[in-house]
Amino acid sequence: MIDLPLLLNWAFQTAVAFVSTIAFAIIFHTPRREYLFCGITGGLGWLGYLICMHLGTGVVAASFFATVALAWASRSFSFLRKTPVTVFLITGIFPLVPGAGIYYTGYHFFMSDNTQGLLKGLETFKIAVAIALGIGIVLSLPPFFFTLRRSSKSGSGQTKS
Repeated sequence: MIDLPLLLNWAFQTAVAFVSTIAFAIIFHTPRREYLFCGITGGLGWLGYLICMHLGTGVVAASFFATVALAWASRSFSFLRKTPVTVFLITGIFPLVPGAGIYYTGYHFFMSDNTQGLLKGLETFKIAVAIALGIGIVLSLPPFFFTLRRSSKSGSGQTKS
């Protein structure tokens, strides 16, 4: 059975991630022709996060899997658009960065609640490591995983007519 309010909530959150990623791309002077693809990358990453959280993974695992999806899309768009992968990756990662976790870590320490500060800081650190691992894994894969067409091998003896 389809839960319509849940799907509408996900659609709204994905749209907000899409728009906010484009805004982030504008701030960082991304080429105008890449705005749509940056937005798709950010929206895809956030949708992956929402799906993982719905399936019951923790926030750290959800951040990891969403980052893998986002980095995969970034590399694919990089090959498709003949643009550096960082154009899509840096702008697309914006919705997943644990900025609130960093804020609340500082807040709890400032309010002398050291236990909560340590707990929030550790969770934020785990999320940051999960994001770094997700990016590292996808960027270490060979390029043929991200191209739609196979290039012909040079020297194979075939000539084009």
